[in-house]
Amino acid sequence: MSGDSPIRVVLAKLGLDGHDRGLKVVARILRDAGMEVIYLGLRQTTETIVDAVEQEDADVVGISMLNAGHLTLGPRIVDALADAGLDVPVVIGGIVPDEDRQALADAGVAGVLGPGAPAEEVVAGIRDAVATHGW
Repeated sequence: MSGDSPIRVVLAKLGLDGHDRGLKVVARILRDAGMEVIYLGLRQTTETIVDAVEQEDADVVGISMLNAGHLTLGPRIVDALADAGLDVPVVIGGIVPDEDRQALADAGVAGVLGPGAPAEEVVAGIRDAVATHGW
């Protein structure tokens, strides 16, 4: 990402979790903040997300987790991106207990946003994840 181009964000829901209202709100918040949003929608797999990141030259991935799979699926996405040679931060949004946040950070997840996070926090979380990856 160059200094003048907008941050490119891939947003998706992994697995069978069918609740996407929050992710649609996040997409709008990020677009309103000037970011380019690639919304993959529901029932995505690790492979479809990695493919989209590569094809879209994304700067960051946002995954919505409401199904208690964050400790398994978050690190799986981080590892799959690394295995594909993509150094792209992953931010998880949704229901993540405070006691799980350190484990996610240790696994390489760049940030966690809880339910009802204000727009400013969502935008800052994405920008911080991109900035800490050196872009």
